Amino acid sequence: MARPLSANSVPLALSQGDPSGIGPEVTLKAWLKTHEDPGAPPFVAVADPDHLAAIARDLGLTVPIKIVAGAEAVPMFRYALPVLAVQHSVAGKPGTPDVKDAAGTIASIETCVRLVRAGEASAIVTNPIAKEIFYRASFRYPGHTGFLAELAGRYFGVSARSVMLIWSPKFSVIPATIHVPLARVPALLTRELLVETGLIAARDLASFFGIKNPRLAFTGLNPHAGEGGTMGREEIEVISPALADLAAAGVTVSGPHAADTLFRASARKCYDAVIAMYHDQALIPVKTVAFESAVNVTLGLPLIRTSPDHGTAFDIAGKGIADPASLIASLRLASKLARRARPVQARES
Repeated sequence: MARPLSANSVPLALSQGDPSGIGPEVTLKAWLKTHEDPGAPPFVAVADPDHLAAIARDLGLTVPIKIVAGAEAVPMFRYALPVLAVQHSVAGKPGTPDVKDAAGTIASIETCVRLVRAGEASAIVTNPIAKEIFYRASFRYPGHTGFLAELAGRYFGVSARSVMLIWSPKFSVIPATIHVPLARVPALLTRELLVETGLIAARDLASFFGIKNPRLAFTGLNPHAGEGGTMGREEIEVISPALADLAAAGVTVSGPHAADTLFRASARKCYDAVIAMYHDQALIPVKTVAFESAVNVTLGLPLIRTSPDHGTAFDIAGKGIADPASLIASLRLASKLARRARPVQARES
């Protein structure tokens, strides 16, 4: 039975990620698990078709691959994995990252953004990258989100400040600071940063997720949220003033809360998202509770972007044991968000 299509059906654009990681494997497995499901969103893999074919052959996966130019991916998705070939061929092999692969991976991400800008993709989903490999290739961004913010300016003509949201069916978290050494976090936490993060979160939780008047719970930075200043003064001097500013702007906020009790089941009923002060404070709870179903969503951009909440997993790449569940969840959520919101038209920050 053919997949029912609407006149304006367009695929998701899936970047290749690091070709030496598990990205190619979970891409192939995601197609195998979803291509016959009429409710699953079609996607086009922006990747090296020869590399995908080689991985499929090595892992014994029967995945027909069809090279496409764009939106014609939708009608063929049921029968073959549509692949839009990137400019640069891959050099590495599974489990052995190679700096020569960085150019192709970067080209894949940029191509995905161009597809959305041209209306040939509804949203982008990114496979994981290895930041250390990118840095060796003179990549100057801290990760996907910074690069995507720059591409937003280049292709959409807007100034974007990206915010990382980790969504799960259980709860959602936002780290105010992301990929920085823990020692630098206190200096990076400013009143302005927290206010901007809160405003973007409130706006996009409403427009993307349909949450009216989102409730944002802020953690403290220090143990016991500083305990009245006896364990640090960031809660008094930075976080609380930022919460007052957000409340004055009409955002529903609470905190700063002690992080060690904020993620228990009963506490989750009191908020729609937690804004934590640093990476691990946010991601350890959500990955512990919902590792397979958690999805990374980038807020603040003029397009929808999601990604699986795992890394390149070089240690298991090429072994055939990678689980595509998080990628499939990312594809489904990207499609759902793209149907609900049209951020491309006017999302100046």
